[in-house]
Amino acid sequence: MSSYEEILGCLQASFLSGKTRSEQFRISQLEALGRFLEEKRNAILEALSKDLHKSVFESEVSEISMVRTEINFAINNLKSWMKDEYVDKNLATKMDSAFVRKDPFGVVLIIAPWNYPINLMLIPLIGAISAGNCVILKPSEICTNTEKVLAEFLPPYLDKDCFAVVCGGVLETIQLLELKFDYIFFTGSPNVGKIVMAAAAKHLTPVTLELGGKNPCYVDRGVNIHNTANRIVWSRFFNAGQTCVAPDYILCDTETRDQLVPALQNSVEKFYGKDPQKSPDFGRIINDKNFQRLKALLGSGKVVIGGQTDENDKYIAPTVLVDVEETDPVMQEEIFGPILPILTVENVEKAIEFINQRERPLALYAFSPDNKVVNHVLDRTSSGGFCGNDGMMHMTLISLPFGGIGNSGMGMYHGKYSFDTFSHHRACLLRNTGMESLNMIRCPPYTDRSLDLLLLATETKRKGFCSIL
Repeated sequence: MSSYEEILGCLQASFLSGKTRSEQFRISQLEALGRFLEEKRNAILEALSKDLHKSVFESEVSEISMVRTEINFAINNLKSWMKDEYVDKNLATKMDSAFVRKDPFGVVLIIAPWNYPINLMLIPLIGAISAGNCVILKPSEICTNTEKVLAEFLPPYLDKDCFAVVCGGVLETIQLLELKFDYIFFTGSPNVGKIVMAAAAKHLTPVTLELGGKNPCYVDRGVNIHNTANRIVWSRFFNAGQTCVAPDYILCDTETRDQLVPALQNSVEKFYGKDPQKSPDFGRIINDKNFQRLKALLGSGKVVIGGQTDENDKYIAPTVLVDVEETDPVMQEEIFGPILPILTVENVEKAIEFINQRERPLALYAFSPDNKVVNHVLDRTSSGGFCGNDGMMHMTLISLPFGGIGNSGMGMYHGKYSFDTFSHHRACLLRNTGMESLNMIRCPPYTDRSLDLLLLATETKRKGFCSIL
């Protein structure tokens, strides 16, 4: 028996004991997770700085604060989430009790990526804890310092019989996926997502896949060009562009492009200075493999902003490309770095056509002074999420679900959606033991009269529909 099998066996035994089911236990673990964030804050910040050159500001906003908000929201609302949800009944069950019970799945595997290694590990964990599951956490081995923080410092805060952190690379992840979990939550690339889903299918294990894709950003003519540039630059170059919901490319007409490029340049200088490499607020590429991949993409189109690289520092400047063709390498994959291509289209209809010819993205953005144009793009396209006149801000609302569609993923989380994702919605009907004469209309010998009565008692009629005739 492998060590992973032993860990899984221990967690399964704990789950079957009922230990994780009480509200008190769940709250205690959420509170412990909050203490981990506060007491190990400096260690987390230092690890994120070493792995990604993340500033304290970006780490606090996108990692620690978002997790803390989710913890507080879950604690504040857990009692109501856990309550049975009573549902409407038909005539045949009027004397009975019908409700949805929110049951935990059991033992959950959460596999996190490297780009937001605290956020994308702990926010799913909050949902799994809130729903009453046991969890095995697999942090990314690529962000070595943050992986170490999670592996060494997190387990003492959580119940060791119900939660475990395991480390390793591709081989260890494959070994984990060979085991039978009750639910798998994966965040990463579509290619690896397919591997995870195939492994889960062998055990008929349900999955949530939070993937990525090329997120379009349509810019209409007549926008406030400086505000638009500020919002695009912030959302594209936050975390050095290593964000799954960042705008991946811009679609606009030629006139708008010519106005937008100098405005983007101005915003880059305003945010990061004339030499962004010296800015304490601009991140670095996670490793050499991704640096080389991104550097090769700079050959697409024409560089009009940035383009500088430093291999030793894993630095790629905030870069804007023009004269990009849809066949260029930069348009064949999710960029996942500080490179922003601009492609020209004649109008919004051509932009929509361009978007709809491709895989459905995780996010889609439309900037326009006309709300009708923004809503037109919303109505005619499909994506995991949508934001008008800004970038990435939709995912900061825990009242909105976060997730993909098609190639960008399946399932959703954040806020109550996390609780629902990690809960089995169990249909329950508790019947009255008496009044058996009413039940007999369903039993043989069948008659036309009993059929009429049974249909009357069980069918739903259309509102405003008269069945007399």
